[in-house]
Amino acid sequence: MTEAAIRPFRPDDAPWLVERHATLYARDEGFDETFGALVAEILDAFIADHDPSCEAGWIAHVEDRRLGSIFCVRQSEGIAKLRLFLLVTEARGQGLGQRLLDTCTGFARARGYSGMALWTHESHRAACALYARNGWRLTASKPVRSFGCDLVEQSWEIAFR
Repeated sequence: MTEAAIRPFRPDDAPWLVERHATLYARDEGFDETFGALVAEILDAFIADHDPSCEAGWIAHVEDRRLGSIFCVRQSEGIAKLRLFLLVTEARGQGLGQRLLDTCTGFARARGYSGMALWTHESHRAACALYARNGWRLTASKPVRSFGCDLVEQSWEIAFR
């Protein structure tokens, strides 16, 4: 595969991002339709009122084929939140996830955030391993019923030095 490029998110990426999240999570995790609806809600809010001085999203792509995404949004005054981190199956295991994570955390550092937080599920083992390798630490873990499934929800954080 040609090396992927990473570009800023555009509003016309939103339908693809909702569909990919909904389809991949239904297939791989058994999530119901409420997950796609949540992704649509997150993207609608981002498009409507994100602050480009401290919030951004990126799309990984090869030519016109989208491969993944990652977003940095403000959680609080000094903490950014990582959201909507996704890689399509065929783009995994090639270092693209690391490049997206570096893009997002680099942006957060450059904007003066003192750290970042994220929310995920224990079943996303590859992503959790990536976070751990990059200095993130697991701060909370609890069983939940979400998206029609029994899951273990996790919170992760990283402090910038």
